[in-house]
Amino acid sequence: MVTRLRIAGMVSPRCAQAVFTSLTPVEGITSADVWIGGAEVEHDGRATIPLLRSAIAVAGYDVIDAVERRHNLKVL
Repeated sequence: MVTRLRIAGMVSPRCAQAVFTSLTPVEGITSADVWIGGAEVEHDGRATIPLLRSAIAVAGYDVIDAVERRHNLKVL
C-alpha cells in the first residue's frame, strides 16, 4: 500500500528530515519519501493513516490530507 500525505508547517529540508525520522518507529513501513510539504509512505497495511498522523505530530507537524491506495499489479 502507498499513503500520500500533505503536511502543514514544513518549510525547510530540516523539517522534512524531522518528519522522516518521526516515521521510523512506525511498524510496517517499507519506504518513505519525504519532501517539503508532503510525504509518500509505502507500507504493508499496518501503518494506518491515524498512526502516520500521530508519528508526524510527534515531530510537531500536522497532516492536512491523506490518501491511501493499494498497489495495482499488472497481469501479463
